[in-house]
Amino acid sequence: MSAPNTVTPMPTLDEFTRDATAFLSTHLDRRAPEGEFHWGVGSDDVAIFPDRPHGGGSNQELDRARWWQATKFDNGFGWIDGDPEYGGAGLPAEFAAAFAKLELGFNAPDQGFFGVALGMVAPTIAAEGSTELRRHYLRGLHRGDILACQLFSEPSAGSDLSNVKTTATRDGDHWVVSGQKVWTSGAQYSDVGLLLAKTENDQPQRQALTMFIVDMHADGVEVRPLRQMTGGAHFNEVFLTEVHVPDSHRIGAEGNGFRVALTTLMSERASLGSGPHATLGCIPESQLIALLKHTGYAHHPRFRQEAARLIALARVADLTTARLLAEVPAGGVPGPQLSASKLLRTELLLRTSNLVTEALGPAISADTGEWGAYAWTLYVLGVPGIRIAGGTDEILRNTIAERVLGLPREARPTG
Repeated sequence: MSAPNTVTPMPTLDEFTRDATAFLSTHLDRRAPEGEFHWGVGSDDVAIFPDRPHGGGSNQELDRARWWQATKFDNGFGWIDGDPEYGGAGLPAEFAAAFAKLELGFNAPDQGFFGVALGMVAPTIAAEGSTELRRHYLRGLHRGDILACQLFSEPSAGSDLSNVKTTATRDGDHWVVSGQKVWTSGAQYSDVGLLLAKTENDQPQRQALTMFIVDMHADGVEVRPLRQMTGGAHFNEVFLTEVHVPDSHRIGAEGNGFRVALTTLMSERASLGSGPHATLGCIPESQLIALLKHTGYAHHPRFRQEAARLIALARVADLTTARLLAEVPAGGVPGPQLSASKLLRTELLLRTSNLVTEALGPAISADTGEWGAYAWTLYVLGVPGIRIAGGTDEILRNTIAERVLGLPREARPTG
């Protein structure tokens, strides 16, 4: 006689929080509580905008990040709201949000290396990939065993993905891919790439595209770093020369790549527009206030009013993102509404950058050795890249207008 089936009851949020806190305390040191910020005390690099939103650190940092991601996964905290069939814990999204908030209180390794893999590639495979691809990749992506990048943009196809020129030609049960991609974050350490390529020549451009998973270690794949004006180099050019991709690594139907790409972009905008480090664009409000005090603008009516607007905008962005994410069904793909969240974040970054630049004046570009001044340069130089990532501000406004508000499409040239 077989044993009766048993189903493990879902924990309450309080029970989950207790277990998660115990897990974090076992493996990590608690982060020292942040005291009041004082200008001129300690290191001034806390003002620097992160130059590696998708990981650009050392091999040692990458190894430690992978260790932590694997440790979380093996203990049920690596993919909290994921499908149990593919390695997820099967808990509601609010549990994942609760864990992310708890994790902020501990000295966890930088998880930016997994931004593309977990924020864009894994959700696309989960939503659009075959059962075989889900079984092959989802566990490894969420455990940190597989790192991934996104091979969308090209020299002549940045925001306009329908203009992709990279080709994939069918050869039996394989595709032969040739072309060039650019602005590929994290390609230098990625194991796989999510590739958008042209597979049909006699179809309208949007019906001519197909999505694939490509092995970044395959013959014919060449990665060349691009040095940015911030001094970092986590963007890359990727050259593909007759790279063979199995048809089993196609995501979605042939010619359906543009629609699959929209799934990726919605996930990307959701990840860029949310996150536990939002605040004033990854800096504490107290530091901006301290800067205004130091430069003598704290009581200037215009500077004071703009600082207040920034703090209010940060609160609005937090609440808007939380509301929009709560509307996403379990295991579902974020809709075009999340474009508003990402747009709010980039607006916050830009306005903070403008205020800081005006307050510091020449000190922001001339390294005088003054504490805390020149350090803001990296923040200011990093903002344009974030305004482009996941869709430019202009593209996001069109998305909101056309797909959320139902307004007529923007006029496009004919002929």
